[in-house]
Parts: sequence; C-alpha cells; structure tokens
Amino acid sequence: MKSRKAPRDPPAFLNPYTHGFVRVAVGVPPGAVAEPARNAEQVRALLDRAEAERVALLVLPELGLSAYAIDDLLFQTALLDAVEREIGALIELSRDLSPVFAAGAPLRWRGGLYNCAVVVHRGRLLGVVPKTFLPNYREFYERRHFTSGEGVRGETIAVAGYEAPFGVDLLFSTPAFTFHVEICEDLWVPSPPSAAGAAAGAEILLNLSASNITIGKAQTRRLLCASQSLRCLAAYAYSAAGAGESTTDLAWDGQGGIFELGNPLGETARFSAVAELAVADIDIGRIRQERMRTNTFGDSARLAAGGWRRVEFPFAPPGGTIELRRSVERFPFVPADPAMLAENCYEAYNIQVQGLAQRLRATGLERLVIGVSGGLDSTQALIVATKAMEQLGLPRSNVLAYTLPGFATGDASKANAWRLMKALGVTAGEIDIRPAAKQMLGDIGHPHARGEAQYDVTFENVQAGLRTDYLFRLANHHRGLVVGTGDLSELALGWCTYGVGDHMSHYNPNGSVSKTLIQHLIRFAAASGDVDKETAAILHDILATEISPELVPAGADGAIQSTESIVGPYALQDFTLYYATRFGFAPSKIAYLAWNAWRDRDRGVWPPNTPETAHRAFDLGEIKKWMKVFLYRFFETSQFKRSAVPNGPKISSGGSLSPRGDWRAPSDSHAAVWLDELARNVPDTI
Repeated sequence: MKSRKAPRDPPAFLNPYTHGFVRVAVGVPPGAVAEPARNAEQVRALLDRAEAERVALLVLPELGLSAYAIDDLLFQTALLDAVEREIGALIELSRDLSPVFAAGAPLRWRGGLYNCAVVVHRGRLLGVVPKTFLPNYREFYERRHFTSGEGVRGETIAVAGYEAPFGVDLLFSTPAFTFHVEICEDLWVPSPPSAAGAAAGAEILLNLSASNITIGKAQTRRLLCASQSLRCLAAYAYSAAGAGESTTDLAWDGQGGIFELGNPLGETARFSAVAELAVADIDIGRIRQERMRTNTFGDSARLAAGGWRRVEFPFAPPGGTIELRRSVERFPFVPADPAMLAENCYEAYNIQVQGLAQRLRATGLERLVIGVSGGLDSTQALIVATKAMEQLGLPRSNVLAYTLPGFATGDASKANAWRLMKALGVTAGEIDIRPAAKQMLGDIGHPHARGEAQYDVTFENVQAGLRTDYLFRLANHHRGLVVGTGDLSELALGWCTYGVGDHMSHYNPNGSVSKTLIQHLIRFAAASGDVDKETAAILHDILATEISPELVPAGADGAIQSTESIVGPYALQDFTLYYATRFGFAPSKIAYLAWNAWRDRDRGVWPPNTPETAHRAFDLGEIKKWMKVFLYRFFETSQFKRSAVPNGPKISSGGSLSPRGDWRAPSDSHAAVWLDELARNVPDTI
C-alpha cells in the first residue's frame, strides 16, 4: 500500500534513540584517598567521555568524591566541606553537558552523616538519595560513620547552595526513561529498594557501589545484578570502586556492569589503573513491552503504588546517526555462544521427545506414522520419534515411516529419505502418490490431467493433501499416531497446506521450533552420540540440501522449486517472527535491529557449525522487501491456519503460535497498519 508520507530519513533511522533505546554508561575512575578535588577531576573526565559517546545516563562509584575506605576521615569538616564544593562545581559544569549522572558523596543532614548518591543534570541538582542498608559485619563498619536513610521521605537537602529533594522515595523521570538509585549493600538484602522502585515505574536501576574484591565475588555481583534486572523487568547498571582506594586492609577491582532483563550488555575492565567506561544501549521499548505483557508485574506495581516522588527533568535525545552499542544476535532462536547453543539444543530435543512420548502414553498407542521427505523438518521429527520409542521401551520398528514421492520429488531427497529410514532402523515404506494425484486432478478437471503444464496451488495442494491423507489412513490401519513435521517458521508464513495437508497431524513435536533452530537440532543429533557415523553423514547430507517443497517439477534450466525464493530467507523471516511475536516491536524497529545484525557478514559471531555458504549479509533494501512479505503473510493471510493447529510442546522463550498458548489473533485481520509503519519509518536504502 502507499505510504502517507516519505520514509524516515537515514540519520533518524540510524539513531538508537529513535527506536526506544537509551544509552547508559558505567564509569569507574581512579580514586584518590580523601582528595575530593582530584576525584572530581576524574568525574569531569568521565563526563566528557560520556558526552562524546552520546550517553543519556552515567553512574559512578559509591562515595567516589571522597573515596570509600577512609574510615574516621569521614568525620573531618574540612573534607566534607571540600566534597560539597566539588559537587557545586560539577553542577555548574553540567549545564553544558547532556548526560544525567549519579555520583557518590558523604553529606550532612540534620545532624547526621549520610552515604549518598547525588543526581545531577544540566546545572540542576535533581535529588539526593541516601543509602538505606549500612553493613556492619566483617570488614565493613559503616554504622560507625553513617546514618541510614531508612524512613527518610518527603525531605529536602541543601548542597553547595542548591536545594533538592532528599530521601529514599525518589524516582527520576523523563518521557524517554525513568530511573531509581540505590547504593551498594541495598542490593544484597532480601528486599532491595530497587525492587520497589521498579514496581513504581523505574525502568533503569542504578547502583553506586564500593564493594571490595575477594576471590569469586565478581561472579556473585554479576549474578545479583542480572537476577535483579530479570526479576524487576528492568535494566541494572552497577559501578564499584577501583584503583586508588585505600588498600590498608582491602582490595578493589573496579567492576562495573550493565544488565537488561537478566542479560549482560557490557562490563568494565577489572583491576584497571586508568578510568574505565562501559557503554550500552538499553532497550526501554523491550522493558515496557515485557511489563505490559506480564500481568504479575502489574499486580506488584499496584501494591507498590503511592509514596513516591517523581523528579521530572527534560531530556533531549541526541540526533543524527549513532552506532548501536549492543550486540544483536543474527539468529534470535539460535544463540551464537557455543555452550548456550549446546544447552538449548539439548533441552529442545528432549522437550520434543518427552512431549511425543507422553502423548503416546496418554493415547495407549504404540506406533507412530510419519512421512519422510528427506528434508529438514521430517528428518528432525523422525529422530525425535525414534528417541521417543526408546524412552518408552518400544522397538524403533514401531515407527512406520513412509516416503511419498510426487511429481517433483528429487532423486537426491528420496535417496536421503531411504538412507535415513534404514539407518535409524524404522519400518520403512514407499507409496507413490502420483496415480492418486492424477486421478484427483482428472476428477476435478484440472488442466494438468489433460497434459498441460499448469503448476498452480491446486496442483501443489493435491499432492500435499494426498500425502497427509495416506498417513492418517495408515495410522487408522495400524493403530498409530501421525507425527507432524511442519515447523514454526512455516506456520508463521502460512507455508503449509491447510486441513488434510502438512498443516495437520495427531501431534507435532516441531510445531514451535523455528527453521533456523531445526538445522542446529539436526547438527546436535549428529554429534550427540545417539547416532552412528553413517547416520551422522546422512544428516549432514540432508542439511546441505536446498529447502524445497518439491511440488513443482524443475524448470528447463534444472532449477528446483525454492521455498526461500517465495517466502524469503528463513534467517530474516525468523528474525522478524521473534521480535514481532515475542515483543510486539514495530516493523521499523525490527528492521533497524535486523540491519545491525545482518549488514556485515564479518561482523559479530556466527553460531557454531554454521556453514560458510550461510555466512551472508543483507542490506536494508532486502530486509525491507522480505519484511513486507512476512507482514502480509503473517498478519493478513495465515491466521486461520494457526487457529487450528495440532498439539505440540512449546520449545523456546520465543514462544509458539498455538491458539491455546502464546498467540491468539483474529483470522480476518489486515496487515495495513504494519505495512504502513514499515513504509513510513524505514528508508529504502542507507
């Protein structure tokens, strides 16, 4: 359809702030013991770097302006006065800087000394947050010096002539993002203040920490920060003191990290003698989507409502082209990390096996019927079927596998089907569907029955339907259960024959497995030790075969029917599928992420064992072209198929398209909204 206005210009499209990202930085400056002027100078240098990096929000270490490990020097008036003078200077300096920043300082208030975070932006002291939980065990003696901020709400404080809200009830907010601040030990308690802050609306949680280092503590911090970001459906930015702190009795590694929904996005170099800055783009849109979908988060938010002061401040995102500062996986269903991919494949494979075995137990049947084409999907389903038989203590011969050649079945795929069936020890058979297909085409008056080369959807679906019809009747005849082979990607694109076609089965273990993951599951099976070397070689031959439905005879040039030339590259379509259904992102944001993931074949890490021939790049024009195909097929033409799918286990956090589970949608919707958003907000070229 025609767009109502010209597409967004490339610089705006290539700006992460346009797509709901916010750039956050964690700074770890070298410290100076009880020297506020030197410490403030290090803060200034980090602020300059953050400004150059187009950072929106910077967090610095606990008590960074005085140093943390200075013991009773914290009671010295000269030192405390010097800290306040440097805060005043930093506030003045910030007038010409974009980042909001939180720095650590000891501050006096109503006769007590408080371990505080001062939050500053554009010449304004936005607020001051005192530490709530003061450790007084092992090497820490904070209660000797500080008063807890517990119960301090609705108050104000004057610092260097600037008056600002003071208390543990502060949220700092702009339309682009909202953040909460806590200090070191606050995270280590059973109920961190940031949990309540997140429930009240904070999407980014900051922690100013000192945290000395001991063996193994770095991993503990990572676990705490990651788990808090996941539990709170938030981002968590953590900065700890580093070089320059007193080492009288302790040591410091300067660990800083940024986490989003449980995932690490960036970390500073530890034990560095120079200032470190870790920068990452937080996906605020993703956080907001997760919170909107997770009704239990909304329940907790209602319980936490009230009692919070929102400090509003203006924030103007930087314009122009800005490089995205976060890694985007090419294959959202297939992690590039080898250990994670191996674990995912192990779990997916066993979920499939367990689901199919349980369905057999429930039905009381002992035989499985499956069509084997020599392609990816039926190969994985057949492997799962044989493993399910083993789990049930039944012979593999109880798997009744059939190849059902039609008008376009290739010799290579048919040979691979037979090789695989024999290698796996199943009961193998072959039914040539061409005579029945000719009869049906003749009965309905199709031109092909008169010798005409008309290869339309009727010609294709007669074959697809007959294959499934035979399988169901074979299941009746042998008291078996038909195993489905179609995958999640095909269901998303409507690339399946409805009803009595590859759309239907008694149980489909592949139903929520993407095409890109299927390939790695087969590689996993080949390397698992569950199959011998001969079978592994067959599996690799199948992996190397062109993806084709083999329903239309090869052309005069010998080229076979190619699925991806019609519905698009599965690498791109699976990418769009993941972000459209898992997070509900707008097409323009998905296109932006896809461009970052796919624009350079040599950039980033590919999943292990991805063949070199699959290492390719897509430009923005290709991404936009195939996304149009996806949006039309997914949102407009295919939902009726997804509304009537057989049972099958949910495999990944990417979700399934079962109407009983993750995806419920009307069958008569239209794609106009999505196509229009794509046209308006994605340029044709960069």
